[in-house]
Amino acid sequence: MVRPCGHRLGERFKSQWMAHLCGLCLALRGDHGQFARLVTNYDGLLISVLTEAQAARPEDGRRTAGPCPLRGMRTASVARGEGARLAAAVSLVLASAKVRDHVADGDGLLARGPVAVAARRVADGWGRAGARGGAGVGFDTGILVDAVDRQLGIEALAGPGTPLLAVTEPTETATAAAFAHTAVLAGRPGNAVPLAEAGRLFGRLAHLLDAVEDRTADAATGAWNPLTATGTPLTEARRLADDALHGIRLALRDTEFTDGALAHLLLVHELGRSVDRAFGAAPGCAAHLPGPEAPVKKRGFPAGCGMFALLCCSCQMCCAEEYEGPWSGKKREGCCRNCDCDCPCDGCDGCDGCDCCCPCDGC
Repeated sequence: MVRPCGHRLGERFKSQWMAHLCGLCLALRGDHGQFARLVTNYDGLLISVLTEAQAARPEDGRRTAGPCPLRGMRTASVARGEGARLAAAVSLVLASAKVRDHVADGDGLLARGPVAVAARRVADGWGRAGARGGAGVGFDTGILVDAVDRQLGIEALAGPGTPLLAVTEPTETATAAAFAHTAVLAGRPGNAVPLAEAGRLFGRLAHLLDAVEDRTADAATGAWNPLTATGTPLTEARRLADDALHGIRLALRDTEFTDGALAHLLLVHELGRSVDRAFGAAPGCAAHLPGPEAPVKKRGFPAGCGMFALLCCSCQMCCAEEYEGPWSGKKREGCCRNCDCDCPCDGCDGCDGCDCCCPCDGC
């Protein structure tokens, strides 16, 4: 959901963001093996970012990693420690749930018995690994598993007139718990309440934006979509998204950071861009909400894994101007590509003079 481009980030924040991305990838490999690196994702690294932002000595959470093909065989300073390990555990558990969901739906090759059995074993392994990783940093991943299980039941009962926020609640609960635990890891227990609120609203946004972006494809394939199932119009979804953005900004103001600039940039500026990208309009511009689009062809789990490996090995995820998401088939932007972006502080009215507003130094 949070997919910043290198030009908007500027050198300072780009290097920090990549440190957390590489740190998550290496934490997955170090604790759970090479194959676990498949679940590396942009949203998961926010856990690592928040943990470091609250730490008394952020520099203690870095180490120099060896050469990697995805960095052009260069060494790099990468995030380490409990924040990266928590991000890895959360990513594994949620990836496990996603695979099980694909198996249950019989998506693509997963409709075939032998492939479904293999995918289920992978999902079970990731779930156990995530539980071990969570326990290692004092986090009960059962909260995430329970949220996923409740989600299925809520969706089965939802229909026209069901409040959309009743459908997003399990995702909100899961992300609230993960965000709040970063305060525990950083030794800032007073931050747990505002970060739980930020996490709850981030989970709401994740669910809303996924529903908005998938609604046309879901309608074409007959897949379940919360907006369609509950009869929620896009204007109401946009209102809820804007309210969530505002709530996240307020929650971050109430959080005590050692250096919260990157967290603010990602969770205020870039998250706002994600909302605009999903709805295809400026806030409040209901007349320009997205109309019918061509259906996006999704890949099954095995095909998606193969495409993920190809995108990584060819550096397209970093450097391509545009590529297709390995599983979703949605258009993505390479995280390091050059672009002709505007300054991310355009229109921001809540930065209070923070130093994250113009990372491109005078754009």
